[in-house]
Amino acid sequence: MKCEKCGTTLNRVEDVYEYAGQKLCEDCYLDLVATPKICDPWAVHSAKGFGHKKEDLTPVQQKILDLLKEKGPLSLEEICTSIGIDEEEFRSNFASLRHMKLARACKVQGKVCYTLFE
Repeated sequence: MKCEKCGTTLNRVEDVYEYAGQKLCEDCYLDLVATPKICDPWAVHSAKGFGHKKEDLTPVQQKILDLLKEKGPLSLEEICTSIGIDEEEFRSNFASLRHMKLARACKVQGKVCYTLFE
């Protein structure tokens, strides 16, 4: 059997996870059910309580912040194109930045954009 999302061969029945009618490997299943949520008050509270610092950022998160500082506010497409990531990777990294109150979404001329949390 193969994972219906990534095509990985699944050798044992225990390795198969079902989600929304799909048979998935563990990695793809976790990507779907454990995706960080951008609007999560508990995550914001936890990030504040743990006192995250800029040193805690991943290289991708740092690139997003640097880009927003230099050119923001920017659309999702502009950010992804500029730093070479896909939408899923952006959303996952942006959720952490939002929880740490380093970046936020805003509307510019009716279009959703991302900027620093100043």
